[in-house]
Parts: sequence; C-alpha cells; structure tokens
Amino acid sequence: MKRFLLTILSVTLLISSDLLHAGQYEIAVQPVLPESEIKKAYQPLVEYLSKNTSHTFSIKTYKNFLTYWEKMKKQAGFDFVLDAAHFTDWRIKRHNYNVLAKFPDSVSFSLVTHEDNLIFDAEELILSKIATMSSPGLGAVRLNEIYPNPVRIPLYVQSKDAVTAIQKVIDGKADAAIIPTPLMSGFENLNLVETTKLVPHMGFSASSKIPDSVVIEVKKSLIDAIKTVEGKKMLNNINIEYFQEANNAVYDGYAVLLEDVFGY
Repeated sequence: MKRFLLTILSVTLLISSDLLHAGQYEIAVQPVLPESEIKKAYQPLVEYLSKNTSHTFSIKTYKNFLTYWEKMKKQAGFDFVLDAAHFTDWRIKRHNYNVLAKFPDSVSFSLVTHEDNLIFDAEELILSKIATMSSPGLGAVRLNEIYPNPVRIPLYVQSKDAVTAIQKVIDGKADAAIIPTPLMSGFENLNLVETTKLVPHMGFSASSKIPDSVVIEVKKSLIDAIKTVEGKKMLNNINIEYFQEANNAVYDGYAVLLEDVFGY
C-alpha cells in the first residue's frame, strides 16, 4: 500500500511539474494577407503545436508592415515568428533569434497587371499606379529594386496586404501590383510582367528568451509533422508539403535588404 501511494504521489508530482512549466506563446506572422485570413490560415498550426507539445500557442497578427516593423523593433509579441527572409535575418543578427525550420524551397515576388492590360516590361509602368504593401515588406523592397531611379518611378498605391493589392488591380484602381508569386495561382485574370529574385521561403524562428526545452519541443513537432496522419493533415491545411529543417545560415545576408529602411 505504501509503495502504491508513493507511485501515485510521483505521478501527481510529475503532472504538476509539467503543468507548472507549460507556457503560452504567440506565433507572429508577417502581414501579407488580411489579419482574419492569416488567423484562419494558421489556426491548424497552433492547434497542432498546442496538442503535440506541453504548451499553448496562438497567432499574432498585424494590420500592415509599418505596424509590424515598429512592433518588431520593440520585440513586443514575438515569441515565435513565421516570417520572410530579410526580417528573419535581421532578428537573428539584432536580437539573437534562432531558426528552427522553414517552408520548403524558395519564394519570389511578381509584378502583375490585369489580363486586359498586357504589359511585359516594367519600364512601361513608369508613372502608372502600382499597388504595393508598405515598406519594409519584401514586396515594397523588391519594387524599389525594380525602379531604382527616383525620377523614373511609378505612383505607389499603398495596400495593407497582398490580396487588397490584387483587388485594386481587378477594380481598376491600380495599373499593377507586386505580390508574392504563389498568390498568382488563386487569380485567373492576372498578367505577369516581371518576377524578382528568389529568396528562402518563410522561416520559423524562436526568440532567445524562449527556454531551450520549449524550442526543442516545437522544432521536433514541426519537423516530424510529415511522419504522422495528424501532422500531414495540418500541413495540408496550411498548404505546405512539410517543414524543412533549417538554421540561421540559410538566411544569412538577407537583412541587407533593410539597410535603407528607417530604423534599421
């Protein structure tokens, strides 16, 4: 009886210890889509991590890249981040973040017009209206690379996210838009003008303030997702094949894209 009671006590203490060390963490996601769409798109991810680790996760969204950048500099609400290459590298170098995994392959941005406006040279859009997410989003950074001459630039129409930018083109409120290339597959009435250089796809990184034990749990859950039915379902729901193992070196050098941004 005494041995039985000691066993019960040990199990109770173990459970209590797990609960004591369980934490609540936010996953910030760059604002390339409307806030409601980001929350919907990545809800399967937070549910999966909350179930497969001893912690609870939620998605943190931002209304535009200007707000996102300001909050990022203050490190407010950035426990874990799913983000573009230039921001990921910036946080690695400035705030000692560590990359745990990434979306597979690389990604680019594309300059597009409506299919009724068949333009195939970016030079033809000088002095035209181009819808773009605000700087320092990667789309705006790439647009500045396409038009480096300050006296020969389009008229930029600020859009809070890529979907809004596309809609401005469809509605005739802008002549063109710069958007993440993968989004083109969701719209049949777009014409491709130019595609930018590839960069590593979005990285999943962790703040150096997060305990190592939590980081290990999260990384394992992401990388191993492809091995389970539950994990595969999550991956399918967030529209990727798997989480690719990655480290800080994958993103090294991309922070330079932010050099001309205020607050860099």
